[in-house]
Amino acid sequence: MPHDASLPAPPDLEGAGWALFLDIDGTLLEHAAHPDAVVVGEELKTLLSRLERDLDGALAFVTGRSISAVDRLFAPLRLRAAGLYGLEHRLDPGGPVEAADEPADIAALAEAVQAEFAGKEVHIERKGPILAIHTRAAPHLLARAIGLVEEALSRLPPGYRVLPGNAGVELMPLEAAKGAAIQRFMDMPAFCGRRAAFLGDDTSDENGFTAINAEGGLSIRIKPSGPTAAGYAIADVAGALEWLERQVRSRA
Repeated sequence: MPHDASLPAPPDLEGAGWALFLDIDGTLLEHAAHPDAVVVGEELKTLLSRLERDLDGALAFVTGRSISAVDRLFAPLRLRAAGLYGLEHRLDPGGPVEAADEPADIAALAEAVQAEFAGKEVHIERKGPILAIHTRAAPHLLARAIGLVEEALSRLPPGYRVLPGNAGVELMPLEAAKGAAIQRFMDMPAFCGRRAAFLGDDTSDENGFTAINAEGGLSIRIKPSGPTAAGYAIADVAGALEWLERQVRSRA
């Protein structure tokens, strides 16, 4: 994978026939110590609404958040979305959510991890079959968190993986993959036949970049800090929003 220093800025989405996939945290919104501490401004909601209109509906969130959490953040806006890295889907803006439940073994592990970090500035997020440990407010505990879930992996049934991130670690089923979520949307009428662009910022987005590259799309990593499969880079969240705003202006 190329290093971030070699990556050019992404081109504009010229002409018709584009689909757009967006990660949320670290891409559209700055990270916070707690996932619930982020706030979505009206300007961003308006921007996303205009992009969806300009793309004839071919826009979707692809995020590690649950779709219910996404809806709370962006209310009253409701977009197509893949939540929990593709374990949840809302294939139409007004349609139902295909949800994922929390298995008993993951529930037991979550309770053990919560006891381990009790009283510390570590946020344990239980997202159905995904367990996330956020250490942004306590970076010195990241290695301990990774060790805990890697140790637990050997005691769980087959089919799980550990995904370390920039400020935390997640345990998730193998089928939780952003690339597969993107492909599911691309097979739908609103997206089929279009060229896709995907914006993401973390290791969990690399699978999505690989899928986009295989289809000849634009893979764009926000604030890259090492090797990445993305073909393009944007320095920060502000730059990502500026790029998206430019896409709206160019179609006005």
